[in-house]
Amino acid sequence: MLSIAGKELRSLFVSPLAWTVLAVVQVVLAYIFLIQLESFVEWQPRLSSIPNAPGGLTAWVVAPLFNSAGFLMMIIVPLLTMRLVSEELRSGTFTLLLSAPLAMTEVVLGKFLGLVAFLCMVIALVLVMCLLLLLGGNLDFGLLGSCVLGLLLLTASIASAGLYMSTLTQQPVAAATSTLGLLLVLWIIDFAGVGNESRSSALFAYLSMSNHVNAFFRGLFDSRDIIYYLLFMTTFLTLSVRRLDAIRLQH
Repeated sequence: MLSIAGKELRSLFVSPLAWTVLAVVQVVLAYIFLIQLESFVEWQPRLSSIPNAPGGLTAWVVAPLFNSAGFLMMIIVPLLTMRLVSEELRSGTFTLLLSAPLAMTEVVLGKFLGLVAFLCMVIALVLVMCLLLLLGGNLDFGLLGSCVLGLLLLTASIASAGLYMSTLTQQPVAAATSTLGLLLVLWIIDFAGVGNESRSSALFAYLSMSNHVNAFFRGLFDSRDIIYYLLFMTTFLTLSVRRLDAIRLQH
């Protein structure tokens, strides 16, 4: 499993797509970071007179930055997951994995952990950007930690969904498109229950990925949100294992 994870991580480091995605994400987030910081400097003298205004650098700059990073992850992670399995299915190299003395669980977890390790580096760069604020101010480390945990759980969940979609087709572009479509539905699904107090409304609110991650970005640490993301990852990783087991049986 660890050897597969290492192989996936190395393949990402030699992939122009991964480096391009990393560069684009950093440029976009750096721009958002500077905009939020400029806004904070401008409004800081008047914050005390604004009712319910976010106080401090962390609430004004860091939380919106992580919120933007979460939405960006939903867009860029499918570009990284689309080739995890579908490319190997198309090229025929997946047959080598099928002939190896490996359980499909090890294959799935190896690919998943390799990708998550790369994405953790992306999150680390966002964290370093935020820590630079310590040069001129103070940070709420409780809120910062909550933001990091929320983004990590969200990113890992997106990666698990993308991995499963990659097992369903031999076309990487189709895998990326279907992953993005699924994630968009899960991001806005709670809109279907707006103004409705029925059980279905509560279900839609619970299924919404944005609801759970936004709680972290507000500094609200709730075990139910962690359980949601753990169940999300477990579900899609299990589906991936079952799909690959079905492909193995066909061979």
